[in-house]
Amino acid sequence: MSKETLEHLNTNTLIGFTDKRGHAWHYREEHQGGESNHYPGAVPVADILRRLFHWEAEPWLVQFKHPGTGEIIEDPSRQVFIRPDTKSALGVFKDGYKGHQYRPWLVGNVQTMLDDSELGVGSAGLLKGGAVAWVQVEVPDTFVISEAGVEYRPNLLAATSFDGSLATTYKRTVTNIVCDNTMAAGLAETGHQIKVKHSRNSLGRISEARQALDLVIAAASDFEAEVQELIRTDVSPKEWSKFVDAWAPLPEADAHKGTITRAETKREQITQLWKADPRVSPWSGTGWGVVQAVNTWAHHSQGVRGTTRAERNMLRAVNGEVDNLDAGTIKLLTAVLDRPIGQQRLYAIAA
Repeated sequence: MSKETLEHLNTNTLIGFTDKRGHAWHYREEHQGGESNHYPGAVPVADILRRLFHWEAEPWLVQFKHPGTGEIIEDPSRQVFIRPDTKSALGVFKDGYKGHQYRPWLVGNVQTMLDDSELGVGSAGLLKGGAVAWVQVEVPDTFVISEAGVEYRPNLLAATSFDGSLATTYKRTVTNIVCDNTMAAGLAETGHQIKVKHSRNSLGRISEARQALDLVIAAASDFEAEVQELIRTDVSPKEWSKFVDAWAPLPEADAHKGTITRAETKREQITQLWKADPRVSPWSGTGWGVVQAVNTWAHHSQGVRGTTRAERNMLRAVNGEVDNLDAGTIKLLTAVLDRPIGQQRLYAIAA
């Protein structure tokens, strides 16, 4: 990892509860020298305000300048949000857009959620130059599914944006400890979230974020029930091969060589995870192993373009792609097996 990327992670990402789950690995390295971005317990709210959210996005007027004559035309129907410390444009919107500042919508609301609860901040950060931000709260202790040997941490992910990519969202997710991956709490489902649009009437809905605590409470039991069902689902070597064929089909022989090479590489990578990688192989031969293989491949093997792996993975968590990934894997596996996964409930959800 380059020095520049390391510096970016230290100044834009704060990681907590390292005494419980270890230092974040593979795509989040601990800062060497200077102020660490790792905390043995919960990330202090004061540090989030000081290190990440020490600025507020400012709405500026939008003007157009003719490249030849230099004539300037102002557009009163639009506004551009500027990050004042870097003078970078985060997003351009119509005048009805209401920006949700990070301090009240993420930190303030999260502090309300933390009142009279055992939750603490497990991570917080900025993405896309500050255009997207998140704060994630977690329970203090790691959960263990003893019969499956799966350790996980249920959490609530609060995120919003100034580039139009994301409504303010409070959603439940799960951190899988063995691979430091984000997974959907309802593996075979999407949803389980509260969204607030960036409109003039949105400020009156801040109190609704308190309801999101119910999502964390339900996350652990839902995740554990689905993992147990997947563990009870046998996947034979023949069925695994059929799944790989459906997940990464080989192109026709006359396809472009690069297309064939990419497909073969994808198949080889996930097969290696299935057979030998400690993040996946302990569960080979089960439906959980299939979900774990695809999720781990997407986090740590899939190619990255135009950003860092750390930022790409976190963006997937906040925009719902992780939910779609896990639900899609279960739906595909159900079709390949042509039988219910675990109990009938999962099959009905995935169908």
